[in-house]
Amino acid sequence: MKQLDGTGMKRLHRETRRKTDARLAMMVEGVQGPFSLGSIIRTAAAYRVEHLWIANTETTPANSKVGKTALGTDRYVEWTACETTAEAIGLARAAGFQLVAIELADQAKPIDHIDMTPPTCLVVGHEDRGVVPTTLSAVDHVAYLPQLGKIGSLNVATAASIAMYEARRQHLSSGDSQQEQ
Repeated sequence: MKQLDGTGMKRLHRETRRKTDARLAMMVEGVQGPFSLGSIIRTAAAYRVEHLWIANTETTPANSKVGKTALGTDRYVEWTACETTAEAIGLARAAGFQLVAIELADQAKPIDHIDMTPPTCLVVGHEDRGVVPTTLSAVDHVAYLPQLGKIGSLNVATAASIAMYEARRQHLSSGDSQQEQ
């Protein structure tokens, strides 16, 4: 076994991309850390997020510190800065997305119990405060990431990455079952 070269990676990813055309978007609410946002953007580009709504923050991909982590991947993700979360929610709904907040909340369900095969916009919140209660009441589902260790929460960029992976895992699994039928 050997590591793939650039051409090998392109072939591998091209084959995976062909397995789904499911729509995935992302909303970040109040995320302040430019390195967190840059990491979210880089992962969003890797998971073919079609749009990123950025609400309630001055930090956008135009920030040079965001670019240090995103490493130019922001050119692959369309984004809109919104003054309010309500505006971002309205735009995501108008684009046909269901909203799934990733939050540690009392009525949240494990993320793998949420059907993300319809067009889905994942919502993550501020690094310390998370997704605000008014947003939680406006989304379609609230999911949490089951954890086994002694730590109660994850960095927002890590949580967003895991959520994007789970959404795409569901998309690829549903595509595989459709191909078998």
